[in-house]
Amino acid sequence: MMVHSVSDGVGDMHLKTDSVSSTDGQTENYKSVYKVGLPPRRNFIREFADAVKETLFADDPLRPYKDQPKSRKLVLGLQFLFPVLDWGRYYNLSKFKGDVIAGLTIASLCIPQDIGYAKLANMDPKYGLYSSFVPPLIYAVMGSSRDIAIGPVAVVSLLLGNLLQNEVDPLNDKEEYRRLAFTATFFAGITQATLGFLRQMLPLSLCILGFLIEFLSHAAIVGFMGGAAITIALQQLKGFLGIKNFTKNTDIISVMKSVWGSVHHGWNWQTILIGTIFLAFLLFAKYIGKKRRSLFWVPAIAPLISVVLSTLLVDLTRADKYGVQIVKKIDRGINPSSVGQIHFSGSYAFKGFRIGVVAAMIALTEAIAIGRTFAAMKDYQLDGNKEMVALGTMNIVGSMTSCYVATGSFSRSAVNFMAGCKTTVSNMVMSLVVMLTLLLITPLFKYTPNAILSSIIISAVISLIDYEAAYLIWKVDKFDFIACMGAFFGVVFVSVEVGLLVAVSISLAKILLQVTRPRTALLGNLPGTTIYRNMEQYPEATKVPGILIVRVDSAIYFTNSNYVKERILRWLRDEEEQLKANNLPQIDFLIVEMSPVTDIDTSGVHAFEELYRSLRKHEVQLVLANPGPVVIEKLYSAKFPELIGHDKVFLTVAEAVMTYAPKAREDV
Repeated sequence: MMVHSVSDGVGDMHLKTDSVSSTDGQTENYKSVYKVGLPPRRNFIREFADAVKETLFADDPLRPYKDQPKSRKLVLGLQFLFPVLDWGRYYNLSKFKGDVIAGLTIASLCIPQDIGYAKLANMDPKYGLYSSFVPPLIYAVMGSSRDIAIGPVAVVSLLLGNLLQNEVDPLNDKEEYRRLAFTATFFAGITQATLGFLRQMLPLSLCILGFLIEFLSHAAIVGFMGGAAITIALQQLKGFLGIKNFTKNTDIISVMKSVWGSVHHGWNWQTILIGTIFLAFLLFAKYIGKKRRSLFWVPAIAPLISVVLSTLLVDLTRADKYGVQIVKKIDRGINPSSVGQIHFSGSYAFKGFRIGVVAAMIALTEAIAIGRTFAAMKDYQLDGNKEMVALGTMNIVGSMTSCYVATGSFSRSAVNFMAGCKTTVSNMVMSLVVMLTLLLITPLFKYTPNAILSSIIISAVISLIDYEAAYLIWKVDKFDFIACMGAFFGVVFVSVEVGLLVAVSISLAKILLQVTRPRTALLGNLPGTTIYRNMEQYPEATKVPGILIVRVDSAIYFTNSNYVKERILRWLRDEEEQLKANNLPQIDFLIVEMSPVTDIDTSGVHAFEELYRSLRKHEVQLVLANPGPVVIEKLYSAKFPELIGHDKVFLTVAEAVMTYAPKAREDV
């Protein structure tokens, strides 16, 4: 019999085997041309250096600099820090037209949003506008995303306001509150920029800086953002209903107590009327933009129209005299320096650092998620390192120019994308419009009602509630859905930071569960082939008499080695009980398919030694199939093949079965 192609349980593998059939139907002199290869031994120092390089510099960031003259290396280094030096060479009038249109469009959206987001952060409205002036200019020359629109965002503003007010009262000590906000922004920028430079060094960034980002799964982010949207919307009930005395807590129970406790003496019907009318207008505008993509500019300009109309309405009717709360005065002028207001030492510096790190992680998560989404839609590569450095630098500079934490805004970025932006010049155009607003027209916002700002924020955060994604998560992975709901309820019922902690904890628990309890599978033969597959996935697969085939679907480390051993023995025990109950021959060989086992440590080797001894007591022989280069090298170093016999290590499951199951060979 000649077998020219053989498949194992993982994929097709080509072999050449020769055998001679005897008169009794059994196969003799079975010999495989190919055996499991042992990789050539490498110099320890070289091997260690390669391992360190692969671990710390996985994407080989210095590759473009190899074999380049010093002048070229300098240019590449500057282009890394300032991508504008690269794409700027190909900039033209056509791209400029697209950027101007996009910049003007997002400017009309950002101005009313920024005033509202500043109130979320318990800051004066002008600081929201400040944060859409300087940071976008820095990002425009350093960022690698063509579509992200920079500025304050609802989630970060709420988080920052909540954390800051736990340290300083924003009403009774406005100056110290503002100083702590600038300090937190400074350390947020330091955190982001440092993470950008050290991101290649995975263990360091993972342990010190990148912990939250690495352990925030997609499901956790969906839940966190949805919970934050609900929390932000609930916080807007203060301005929407005209309540003056409102709780400082963000959990839904405290908010609803505050809302219903003010029904008889706190609600203002004029405020509610203004808020309801314009919220309906904003939601209708969003519906139109969603229904017809060509009308994307309608929801983009609707907030500015709402501000203008509501301001005129209040000014003409003097509704502020009847309890309608207004923005009041916004100082004219661009960002003043705030370097002297940042705490670089003392207790407030530590508090600012702690708040800044948390804000930095949320801001990074949102910005990079947005950037990757639009980069995929336009088919270009987003450099995560450049993004972190750019975001960090703009927040460092922003903290010194009276700005609080800025990042990529999803609503603005979506409008920027649909408006046809070509490069980050659209951010420059937006920044220029904000600058003109600060210099010329901020006094006109004096009679803008708070209710309209609340309506704008509510309409903006509704899109953060992605119920379709949550339903898909439920269908795909129930454990992911638990992480999603844990983050959601943590934010809604406790606080934003607790929701974040819950999201990270559940995501980490999932990783630990998968590492400590890897999947194993019982393999069977697909009739008429030499392919062996999971019998649960392929019910038609048949067992081989006298042989049990088990596949381990994970690397085997100290965290799971004992479980893997016990699980294999349980497979054997269950199988033998079934065979005994049916009066069938017992198992003689146990084949462990090791194709998915990418690595093994000393604990794993020790577990296999114990497995071998346990099987000997049951008069079952242990056979290994297709161990990878790393695994087989470590097994040989531990002299494990000598323990079980070199003839018990095979290239494929099919080859092992042909060797130890004569009846199976006859069928083939």
